Amino acid sequence: MNQNPHLRFSSPVEAGREERLKGDFVSLLRESGIVFPFPAAAELPTKPTSERVWVESTTILAFYYKEGVIVAGDRRATAGNLVIHERAEKVISIDRNTILAIAGTPATAFEIARVLQHSFEFYRRSQLQPLSVAAKVRMVSKLLKDNMALSLQGIGIVVPLLALADPFGKEEPTIYFYDALGAQFQTVDFAASGSGSPAVRSILQYINRWSGKPSIERNEDEAIRLALQLLDIAAESDTATGGVNRRNRIYPQVKLLKKSGVVEVAEERLAQLFAEAG
Repeated sequence: MNQNPHLRFSSPVEAGREERLKGDFVSLLRESGIVFPFPAAAELPTKPTSERVWVESTTILAFYYKEGVIVAGDRRATAGNLVIHERAEKVISIDRNTILAIAGTPATAFEIARVLQHSFEFYRRSQLQPLSVAAKVRMVSKLLKDNMALSLQGIGIVVPLLALADPFGKEEPTIYFYDALGAQFQTVDFAASGSGSPAVRSILQYINRWSGKPSIERNEDEAIRLALQLLDIAAESDTATGGVNRRNRIYPQVKLLKKSGVVEVAEERLAQLFAEAG
């Protein structure tokens, strides 16, 4: 009889069972005669983190001009290499003083926009005053941080731009951009996000430094023309960016943010200014 409770003897059958249990759950089920259509975890191909490419299939931009801030985005929505929709709305008015431009997974981005709209309106009605600029900026950051799990998995990443005006009209409108995990940055000249953003950044960098007429010195019409041209150029090298669809007369979304609030630019005006620029 075994007098030591710490010693345990097992039969050959039990030892074999314990050996099988050392593998993963899928392997155990396979040994039991259950066949899965997908491979075991150890058989799945892996890719080093350094080789992964984060893609937000769109192009959105914002920059300062004489009277405030202009925010623009293309209208194309894609799923991989498939064009799903050519009239997606990626530049969203959250309230009369706030514009959110979205790049990334549409479901997550639109949900963030809805939460912001309801939260800002609830605060305004319950507190009888609008939410401050700083609080709005932090709320967007908090929502992105709460979405960290999906961002790290690569299935729910959102990288937005935020343009805000002081609800009391005391300060000039400002532009913020974020990373996928919620870090916020205020820009002093421009911001761009999405798969077509490298071309936009390069051109705006050149314009602001070397052209002799930076974006902040341009009037409203000139700023709108520039935004349309930037998105059209981005579409030339990025298939996920819609740009200006001349045949179907589909133009990007363009909104202006002034001290007085958000102004949406009509398609007729976009068509006229783009024709003049061409």
